[in-house]
Amino acid sequence: MSDSIEKIKCLIIGSGPAGYTAAIYAARADMNPVLYTGMEPGGQLTTTTEVDNFPGYPEGIDGPTMMVQLQQQAERFGTQVRIGMATAVEFSKEAGGWHKVTIDNNKEVHAQTVIISTGATAKYLGLPSEQRLRGGGVSACAVCDGFFYRGQDVAIVGAGDTAAEEATYLANICKNVTMLVRKDFMRASKAMQHRVENTPNLKVLYNTEVDEVIGDQVVEGLRMVNNQTGEKSEIAITGLFIAIGHKPNTDIFKGQLDMDETGYLITQGKSTKTNIPGVFASGDVQDKEYRQAITAAGSGCMAALDAERYLATLESH
Repeated sequence: MSDSIEKIKCLIIGSGPAGYTAAIYAARADMNPVLYTGMEPGGQLTTTTEVDNFPGYPEGIDGPTMMVQLQQQAERFGTQVRIGMATAVEFSKEAGGWHKVTIDNNKEVHAQTVIISTGATAKYLGLPSEQRLRGGGVSACAVCDGFFYRGQDVAIVGAGDTAAEEATYLANICKNVTMLVRKDFMRASKAMQHRVENTPNLKVLYNTEVDEVIGDQVVEGLRMVNNQTGEKSEIAITGLFIAIGHKPNTDIFKGQLDMDETGYLITQGKSTKTNIPGVFASGDVQDKEYRQAITAAGSGCMAALDAERYLATLESH
């Protein structure tokens, strides 16, 4: 191996709550972590204006500020935070082997442990009006942002279990919820469908898609189109929730790490261990159940502890 290739004890890929929490714990354990931020430093929380459900912020905090503070805390203990994106990996299957990671297609680093915190990307409809109003009433997380629309009229797009769950969640706190389903049936489980049908202030519109989100600075309404008849209609809403799924950011790990059919990394038991020794996964890249900042942070802590224990076993041999 060339002496010019940088060798890192703990490499962290991704800079959301999972990555930064892993960095804080790894740095405090003298693992000298190096964290590469990825394309979107701070992850999904940077597109969230208000974070009200993270413990320790009684007045709430905005997502970008929170991410800057997490970065500062990681750096205070010696984490090197670098702008850059992992573009290729070659993991060693041997315990104690060096893992090769390419950054920005041109720089190769070798790491004893790798913590993957690359997160997931919410799927959106792709309408210009929807993208323009993200953060102004368009959200991909009802559990995160539903509170801000308490007592108001909102709409949700989606037909699976997550959409049904989020629709009923919103119905508990909002005045009226309109659910748009693209086909003439829901994909959600029968139990979830019954829950939707039995919620009085939740209305399901089948064969219906979003034509345009109405509003300049904030969401004021929704123009919908019936995809069978072409008929358009409008409703007044203040919030639009997109629940058509997430895509885990795992493309570069395909063929090397075990993942489920949708691309989420599979971890062993209650740990963050992947099928490769010394490679750990934390946050939304391996969690499709909870997807909250606080659960991501918790699994980031777990990944750092798992990595620390892995290194200790190597040193003891």
